[in-house]
Amino acid sequence: MGFKCGIVGLPNVGKSTLFNALTQTAQAEAANYPFCTIEPNVGDVGVPDPRLDKLREVAGSAAAIPTRLTFVDIAGLVRGASKGEGLGNQFLGHIREVDAVAYVLRCFEDPDVTHVEGRIDPVSDAETVETELMIADMDSLERRREPLAKKANSGDKDAKAQVALIDKALELVRAGKPARLAKLNAEEERPYRQLQLLTAKPVVYVCNVDEASIGGNDLSRQVAERAEAEGAGCVVISAKIEAEVAALEPEERAYYLQQLGLKEPGLNALIREGYRVLNLITFFTCGPKEARAWTVNTGAKAPKAAGVIHTDFEKGFIRAETIAYDDYIALGGETGAKQAGKMRLEGKEYVVKDGDVMLFRFAN
Repeated sequence: MGFKCGIVGLPNVGKSTLFNALTQTAQAEAANYPFCTIEPNVGDVGVPDPRLDKLREVAGSAAAIPTRLTFVDIAGLVRGASKGEGLGNQFLGHIREVDAVAYVLRCFEDPDVTHVEGRIDPVSDAETVETELMIADMDSLERRREPLAKKANSGDKDAKAQVALIDKALELVRAGKPARLAKLNAEEERPYRQLQLLTAKPVVYVCNVDEASIGGNDLSRQVAERAEAEGAGCVVISAKIEAEVAALEPEERAYYLQQLGLKEPGLNALIREGYRVLNLITFFTCGPKEARAWTVNTGAKAPKAAGVIHTDFEKGFIRAETIAYDDYIALGGETGAKQAGKMRLEGKEYVVKDGDVMLFRFAN
């Protein structure tokens, strides 16, 4: 289990350039005109995690296999997309299929690259995108509410519960606030997600800056303030630098980043923010053939983690032999951890922690 992240934004903000860099492909044509991306381009990438290589080395595994992340480059949105303007209907349909949304915002000046609204204002751009999504959500909610309200009035308990959730979402979007800001109890979270609201999806703001502003600038700081206020993710990336890094051989990338004063590619920061807003963690399995990373939701119990590997593991789950990552590395692997008493036998109620190295025992 990785996650699917939709890359959205107004035309000409650097979406396709960023997509190409992140996926190290040339699938998405980058051009200085709107709607260059019509059908969504999809790229699958390995999630970078330095822990995985260390585990492979300690375990003597033949290969290291990262968990996967899918990026979806979606057509540029314009004002009126919720009413079908531009490629609005396609845009809205594609965004429903992703787990999180990366809003790419233009935080650079360049007279040679036109802006669809004739000015550089990333916060306003974010509001344009969000407003279109909220309008679409409001239309969807209002259409669903009427038949459900009739059932609720006749005594249908399920319909009454759904109407209550719809009203909670409608109150937000009618006030110009995204549906993800709803205050939900544990019982409401799953049915609320099932409403499939565009503005209920977690958001990461991606501030696309020029090469001279890789540490951020006034425009990106405005975006960061907005993100902090609403609990969204925020990263500063130069799509141009990311494209240059992607074009280099792996051994050349570290030196190039060092020259720029960067510790890592922007992809790493974007993935971390995606994991954070989606409440995802990573656990590992290690053996002679491979050291492998797996992704689960924060709070997942051991059987659910086993099921990520194979459904039979979850069905027949007996126990999980578990070692914390730091102990695994410090004690030289499974044997050392076991001898030091750092291998734990965890049952069905164990909540998986980020970095756990796990071996599942199950009944056939």
